[in-house]
Amino acid sequence: MNRLVRGFSLVELLLALAVGLVLVLGASQVVISSRLTHASQQAAMVLQDDARFVLSKITQDIRQAGMLGCLATAVIDNAPAAFDRPISWEASASAKSLTLVTASVGEGVGKPDWTVLSDCKEVAQAYAGAPPAAAPGQIRFGIRQLTYTYETGQLKISTPATPAKAVLMDNVRAFDISFGMAAQPASTVVVRYDRHPVDPSLIRSVRIHMTLQDPSGRVKDQSYSVVAALRNRLG
Repeated sequence: MNRLVRGFSLVELLLALAVGLVLVLGASQVVISSRLTHASQQAAMVLQDDARFVLSKITQDIRQAGMLGCLATAVIDNAPAAFDRPISWEASASAKSLTLVTASVGEGVGKPDWTVLSDCKEVAQAYAGAPPAAAPGQIRFGIRQLTYTYETGQLKISTPATPAKAVLMDNVRAFDISFGMAAQPASTVVVRYDRHPVDPSLIRSVRIHMTLQDPSGRVKDQSYSVVAALRNRLG
């Protein structure tokens, strides 16, 4: 008696293996693509957070540049030469630096480089280091000089008290600054942007353009721009 033998042929087995392999490869590609997308998004978020931190700090200092108390600089006795130029920008082949003489705001930012004691009417005196106690009717203004330097792919910060440059951010591909200029000292309207202003008293705003790169190459270079208006005209 002949029995009917049932099973899979070699062709059917090979076809099933091929289909299964295609399905596994497809699922693997989906998983790998999802992980790469997640990694690139995380890298972009890290760059964005770093840019937000640095740019917010610089713009705060720019807005306070020239804030040297409640009286004009010419009235302040013993005023250092830095008070006459509260914002400056230097560039060379290897480095760029932005120097700001700005109000010392908040706690935990270090001691001010100078302190101005003023009655906000007629008298103002600048002191380097520890000032005397404020007399009745006087207000104390802390002043700092901050220098932001871009060199060797890093953004750094220094002060007269700590001239050694501390790194604020790595992986900076480009850092450029231009200044919004008014047509005349009495005007507050920006008519042009200049990278090398001749007359600092005409500066009304500062525009920063910064490009960051991901060291692992998971995401393309990210560029960020911000414009900070000076709250205190430098004239």
